[in-house]
Amino acid sequence: MADRTVMHIDMNSFFASVEQAANPHLKGKPLVVTGSRQRTVILTASYEARAFGIKTGMLLHEAKRLCPGVILVPADNRKYTYTSTRIMEIMLDYTPLVEVFSIDEAWLDVTGSLALFGSAENIAYTIKSRIKHRFDITCSIGIAPNKLLAKLASEMKKPDGLTIIIPAEVSRILERMPIGELCGIGRKTARHLLLMGIRTCGELGRCDEERLVRKFGIIGTRLKQMGKGVDVSPVIPAEDADEVKSVGHSMTLKRDITGRHDIVRYLLQLSERVGRRARRYGVAGKTVHLTIRYADFTTFGRQATLPMHVNKSGDIYRGVLAILDSLDIEQPIRLLGVRITNLCYQREQLPLFEDERKRAFVVSAMDVVNDRFGDFTVTFGSLLGNNDEKGSHVISPAWQPEGIRNVQVM
Repeated sequence: MADRTVMHIDMNSFFASVEQAANPHLKGKPLVVTGSRQRTVILTASYEARAFGIKTGMLLHEAKRLCPGVILVPADNRKYTYTSTRIMEIMLDYTPLVEVFSIDEAWLDVTGSLALFGSAENIAYTIKSRIKHRFDITCSIGIAPNKLLAKLASEMKKPDGLTIIIPAEVSRILERMPIGELCGIGRKTARHLLLMGIRTCGELGRCDEERLVRKFGIIGTRLKQMGKGVDVSPVIPAEDADEVKSVGHSMTLKRDITGRHDIVRYLLQLSERVGRRARRYGVAGKTVHLTIRYADFTTFGRQATLPMHVNKSGDIYRGVLAILDSLDIEQPIRLLGVRITNLCYQREQLPLFEDERKRAFVVSAMDVVNDRFGDFTVTFGSLLGNNDEKGSHVISPAWQPEGIRNVQVM
């Protein structure tokens, strides 16, 4: 892992930038992308909107209070996933070692590409130029000896920045850097470190390792290394990534619901999304999970283990329905989620009994039609007339251009 050159590429205000590129009238204006016009938080704010104090995750009414003239644009997930996929293809022109961190971020290990392209700086400027020319959007790039520092570097100059951290400068840069700036140190961990009197990365790197281990367990050793800017983790391309441990989908509803009839309709819809994606990639789960978020944002989940692994939508649905029937719903529901875990990869086999064979053929035919013409082109009769709410308008941060995490969006 010595003498590596790692690059982190972070698209600037990605969703908002894509919308401004698609509609020039939006350029230079305070714009926020929302999952729904009424029920979800701000997904991305343009830099013009950020100047008013608007941030990702903020509620719509808060954004409107800060900037009454802010422009609301509903998310176009298909547009964003298409653009992200094409951008990742550009990155692959310079190294096969591309690790997608989220829909708008990726690490590249360009160590083996330097002889061909001259320098990491040349590669960075070329990628920035190609993205700008093709999509009219910008990115910030960090170059460093490892993933941790490359991610830190990409945050230093935004938008459209390029920052290079060389090994000789690591100690100086980290000495006064707040611990919360490091990727992997969340608010809870940062709060515990502050209570220990540790405010900067320099202080974290000098902290006694045994003290950290007593407080955080084996993670304490990792925290000390992070404070020193040490990170030996490799850049892992998608084909070498760990197997996915769950398949799930959730949706924030346009209105709070209370009646069982409405709840089960959404659960069937979510079960179909989960089942279809599981079938596409040849996995089945033995444990089903139901997640519920009430109107007051109280969130909880329940799970149940089934007698066998399943990936047919009806089987998943019956599993979550059994969980629902064991609960007392105390408030109107704002969000529902369905997930399967305890996965196994399996090859499709023709069922032994005729009824099961018919069910399998029907499911397969539905998948073929929906893969070609779009989600819910063919669906369950009880879902007819519910076309205005086909799922979440928010892309999961775990989204990737290929594989199980590649949720097909409309």
